[in-house]
Amino acid sequence: MNVLLVLPILIPLATALLSLALWTRPQIQRLISLLGAAALLGAGIVLFEGVWRTGISATQLGNWPAPFGITLVADVTSAVMIVITGVLAVTIAVYGLAGIDAQRERYGYHALVHFLLMGVSGSFLTGDLFNLYVWFEVMLISSFVLISLGGTPKQLEGGLKYVTLSLLASMLFLAATGIVYGVAGSLNMADLAIHFDVTALPMGLTLALAMLFLVAFGIKSAIFPLFFWLPASYHTGPVVISALFAGLLTKVGVYALLRIYTLLFAGTMETVSPVLLVLAGLTMVIGVLGAVAQGELRRLLSFHIISQIGYMIMGLALLTPLALAGLLFFLVHNILAKTNLFLISGVIEKFRGTENLAKLGGFYRSKPALAVLFLVAALSLAGLPPFSGFWAKLMLVRAGLEVEQYTVVAVALGVSLLTLFSMTKIWAEAFWKDAPNADVVDAPMSGRTRLALLAPVVFLAVLSMGMGLIVEPLIQVSTVAAEQLLDASGYVEAVLGSEAVVLLK
Repeated sequence: MNVLLVLPILIPLATALLSLALWTRPQIQRLISLLGAAALLGAGIVLFEGVWRTGISATQLGNWPAPFGITLVADVTSAVMIVITGVLAVTIAVYGLAGIDAQRERYGYHALVHFLLMGVSGSFLTGDLFNLYVWFEVMLISSFVLISLGGTPKQLEGGLKYVTLSLLASMLFLAATGIVYGVAGSLNMADLAIHFDVTALPMGLTLALAMLFLVAFGIKSAIFPLFFWLPASYHTGPVVISALFAGLLTKVGVYALLRIYTLLFAGTMETVSPVLLVLAGLTMVIGVLGAVAQGELRRLLSFHIISQIGYMIMGLALLTPLALAGLLFFLVHNILAKTNLFLISGVIEKFRGTENLAKLGGFYRSKPALAVLFLVAALSLAGLPPFSGFWAKLMLVRAGLEVEQYTVVAVALGVSLLTLFSMTKIWAEAFWKDAPNADVVDAPMSGRTRLALLAPVVFLAVLSMGMGLIVEPLIQVSTVAAEQLLDASGYVEAVLGSEAVVLLK
């Protein structure tokens, strides 16, 4: 058994269980959470190095041969996602030292975060559909409790909307999984790549299955028109929880769509791609228009999550090597930039006690370093050079032009301008204008609290800037990942052996 494939799941599990065992010792819980997050990041880096050096890796739990047992697989895409999960785990663990209150710590905050990270890691590494469903349920349970942690009416309302739509998505996913098993007799994704021949199925059944998976993961990804639960729930809890959700949860849905459509439905993408392109454009437009209309910082950023998902769906719909490379580059860039914007909103709220833009102002003068950090994340999200968002969007736009999809390219460019406008709105309201009340004073903050809140923001800003300035090796990683996704032979060989590759259709 390849231990490196199991560690990203075992480390969060052990961290969560230790946190629960020491639930009366909050100081020790914080230390355990930090160490567990750092260990997850380290395991992700080692896993990526191994996959990059030796190729796709797979292991069978319990020594049951594939496709009968539980399979874990890591290619470049999943290894990169484990690394970025570790990065977010560390930033959230540090930020949570000052960003979470003692009451929520007593209610199991640290354990829940690591159970959530376990579900995310399992989703990225699993090699079969049923276990993907299991890991999604682990994420659902953990995230629902985290959203509701504290029990305020606003949280309970947001949590109810979140869990209701998530359960609907899970039911659709399970139904689609059952149909696939009935047709192919297997749920192992490598085995399905061989035996689940969509071109041999009735077109109606193929499209029904493709749409079932699209709706199920579309709800989890918050694509149009299935997004309305997200801005109603993501802003209700503490900022540190909102940042974790904004960075990871919807991206797991996009990853699932990417994995299933490239392995199972590659033969029918000519039919599905036009639908995805329309949904991608509408997701971009509706999300950014919703953001422009908002007057509260986190609600505005929540709508931007939706808008940015549209770019990822655009890359999936185009399904060329350049488009998938752009999708993966965009995915990592967006996780860093979006998480950082949420963390910065939390710092602003700590200083002023509100996130209402009309009641903010003056941060450019009173907190110039915070203003610079905001600009790094905001301009990256908007896609201005030389920030990471520019390269990600350039790759997607070039991919669209190459296949002559000019409409979605025009939409993507127009939405980038509106994204810049909404970031300018935050800048003008929170940073540039004078505070509406002349005697407003920023709340005092101890040096320890300031360090816990700002260190993760600086860390993510440096990583985001690094993605923009050291872009060539990152594009190379994205390109290799895209090639692996489009050519399933390496994935099948890692799971089932070289003799199975000849059966690949």
